[in-house]
Amino acid sequence: MDGGGFSHFPGEALDFLTALRANNNRDWFTENKAVYERAVKAPAEDFCRVVTGRLEEMTGLPHRPKIFRIHRDVRFSRDKTPYNAHLHISFMAETGSTSQPGWYFGLEPERLTAGTGVFELYKGDLDAFRARVAGKDGERLARLIGQLPADVRVSKPELKRVPQPYAADHPRADLLRRKSLTGWMDFANPREACESRFMDRCLAAFIGLKPVFDWLSTAPR
Repeated sequence: MDGGGFSHFPGEALDFLTALRANNNRDWFTENKAVYERAVKAPAEDFCRVVTGRLEEMTGLPHRPKIFRIHRDVRFSRDKTPYNAHLHISFMAETGSTSQPGWYFGLEPERLTAGTGVFELYKGDLDAFRARVAGKDGERLARLIGQLPADVRVSKPELKRVPQPYAADHPRADLLRRKSLTGWMDFANPREACESRFMDRCLAAFIGLKPVFDWLSTAPR
């Protein structure tokens, strides 16, 4: 695979996030802001540029990347630490649908992951999802989930019971109890993001997750 000129994050990126977790205050961040700009923000922008292009090639859909802010919104949180000690990025397919799935990337001191799916289905979209799951499309979804690579982690159902009007013993009860659907590939070590050719491994993870994206972004059959 062609990484488009971006191979991996610098080791300094993970070092910075680890140090920020231990020194999550404005004085420390101000003193080390140049490191953040150089080792985290700039590489993340390069990463977004390459991944956006590849996802658009893979799906045929335009995508909108978003690097989540390092500054936390602490207005309604008991945790007043001012910064996010992680790098989170989303790539949302632009179709105008409220339930359109996205792609996700996370680099944290203790975790490195790539994912796809929908985090929350609201009333109308949730009803439509359940109707699909109960029919032939649901059979197809169950099969493709069963055929995903063994290292894919699928989100767990949010509900304890199958919602009405579906039978409690429905053959796809697990899917009907969901209000979201995401799939994830967790890398063995966060330091992999800083190793040569990480971009290729990340893109391979997205390819492995693509069946979930395709089902969620395809009209009912």
